[in-house]
This record gives sequence, C-alpha cells and structure tokens, in this order.
Amino acid sequence: MATAMMRRRGNRRASMPDEGGFSLLEVVISMAVLTVGLVSLLGVFGLAMASTQSTQVDMIAKQLANEAMESIVTARNTSQLNWDDIQNAGSTNCPNTGASTCGIFASGLQPMYKATTSAGTTGSCANTVGILGTTCDIGQPEQTLEEPGPDGKYGDADDVILPLTNYQRTIVIAAVNDSSGNAITTLRSVTITVQYAGQSGLTKTYVLNSFISQYR
Repeated sequence: MATAMMRRRGNRRASMPDEGGFSLLEVVISMAVLTVGLVSLLGVFGLAMASTQSTQVDMIAKQLANEAMESIVTARNTSQLNWDDIQNAGSTNCPNTGASTCGIFASGLQPMYKATTSAGTTGSCANTVGILGTTCDIGQPEQTLEEPGPDGKYGDADDVILPLTNYQRTIVIAAVNDSSGNAITTLRSVTITVQYAGQSGLTKTYVLNSFISQYR
C-alpha cells in the first residue's frame, strides 16, 4: 500500500513540465529590437532640436523684414522727407522735387547696419536718422540681437548678445502700374528679401511683399 502511494507520487512528480527561462537567442533578439527603438528615438530628439533652432533663425529673418517695412512707413510719415525720397537711391522718378535723381534706400544686398543716429549726422543724412536701410546707414556698426541669460531677465550681466552677421537684406521699391500700363504715382510696391544661412548650411530667404501709399 505504502509502496503504491509512493509510486503514484513519483509518477505525478515526473509528469510535471520542467520550468524554463529565456534562451540566449531570444535575449539577443530582444536586445536588438530595443537598440533599434532607442536609436530611432534619439533621431527624433535630434530632429526636434534642429527644428527648434531652425524656427529661431526663421523668426529672426521675419522680424528683420518687418522692421525694414516699418522704417519705410516711418520715412513716409516723416515731414522732413517727401514722396520722392521713398524710393531706392538713384531713382529718376522724381516728380515732386524735379530732381534728376532721388530716393534714400540702399539698393542691393546689404548687411544689417544700424540706423544712423543724430550724433555727427549732417547734410541729407540728417533727415534719415533712425530709419533703417538707407544709404546713410552703410558703414554703421551691424545690428545685434539681445537675449536674456539663464535668469530670464533682460538688462543684466548674463544677457547673451547675438551678432546678425548671418543675415543680409535687400529692399526694392518699385512703381505700380494700372491695368492700362500707366504708373500709379501715389502707390509703390515694396519687396524686402532677407537672406540667411539655415541650420543645414544652405542659404534660405524670407520675402515680404507689400505696398505703400503716398497718403498717411
């Protein structure tokens, strides 16, 4: 009787499946899958960082174009300047003054010069003080961008000064014609192009198209 019971227990113990773990091959495959996933995730982080930096330089280009447009409007609103002045320098379209040439805004691709200041400004340049993009700005120090430092506050010692030597700007002010091809003397088109290098090193451009009227 005792022998029979022992035999049954022995058979039950022998019939139970053996406990097993992961094989070496399964571990290697799991590590490979995990590695591929982590590498892909790192690539996504890298793209996100590059996109953030690219967005910053794009926003700076947009701001530089907008401030040039504001300067043109300011020039139009300045009583010391007339409608003939709101053109590229050397324009021969000068009906208000009758001069052979007129216009104050520089032609061609120009660095981001600061606007002329009142100190030491004489002659015709005295009328362009504070207006960006004029021929009187050529030779002035270039603009910089100030960002708050680690404390997030402007105007203290840890502020970061970024040069804008990476940017250049073109201002083109042209006549506008009506449907018959006749020039509209009270309206001009404005095209502002900012050229700069993106994060990939390729040259990028931001273009702002607008119009300006003779009337304030």
